[in-house]
Amino acid sequence: MTEGQKAALPIGGYLLDLDGTVYLGERLIAGVREAIETLRSRGRRIVFLSNKPLHSRRDYAEKLTRLGVPTTEEDVVNSSYVLARYLAKHAPGAEVFVIGEEPLRAELRSANLVLTDNPEKIEYVVAAFDRTFDYHKLNIGFQALRRGAHFIATNPDRTCPVEGGEIPDAAAVIAALEATTQRKVETIVGKPSLYMMDVALEQLGVPAARAAMVGDRLETDVAMGLNAGLISILTLSGVSSREDLEESPVQPDYVIENLAKLPDLDEQLAEQTRPAGSLP
Repeated sequence: MTEGQKAALPIGGYLLDLDGTVYLGERLIAGVREAIETLRSRGRRIVFLSNKPLHSRRDYAEKLTRLGVPTTEEDVVNSSYVLARYLAKHAPGAEVFVIGEEPLRAELRSANLVLTDNPEKIEYVVAAFDRTFDYHKLNIGFQALRRGAHFIATNPDRTCPVEGGEIPDAAAVIAALEATTQRKVETIVGKPSLYMMDVALEQLGVPAARAAMVGDRLETDVAMGLNAGLISILTLSGVSSREDLEESPVQPDYVIENLAKLPDLDEQLAEQTRPAGSLP
């Protein structure tokens, strides 16, 4: 979709990344609460996206509400939720081994998938962001993949932004399995996958032509928005920097310093789509 086409319809909703865009750790980025209040007051629908499978959608909603951004579970989409939906659709009742933490395991159980650590029974090995990753988990995944199990992952992120820096993310687990088995991950459902975009737009209730994606990572947030035909907005409050932007083949439609600047951009986008002489 061309930029002209993207600007042809008014923005009805925003998909907002969480880590590095809305907050860092337990701290809202300055101006975020006011920005979201302003956008909501203008009738913009907001859905929050996260590649992090460490918490449930309810946990994310409760955290945002606690930090001053009232949010319901239906306002959140994360990679655990998308993965559970994907497997429930494509492999209902499958036996799955999860290299991940309990919230992801719980999400898969709620989708009637069977969790197992028996390599002879495992049909899918799930690689995820896992702070409890160890040799035992690696070996089970290795043995199952060697026996022909499918290889799927929640998200491709190399790191996760936190206050004071970054920590290793799901890419570390994926790389360990790929290096030892010589298998490549078959499917990744999180950003920039269109599996996540489809679920996010469903929750947003706004078509792609009237939606915008805002995030701090060029290779996930911005790439997914561009691939789906949304307006893609990079915020410089997280991982990707201006230097990264200069070197990247992925180029957003707009760049803002942080989410506090989004209401101003929203006004600009509204002006671009408003017919001459129309009222605000």
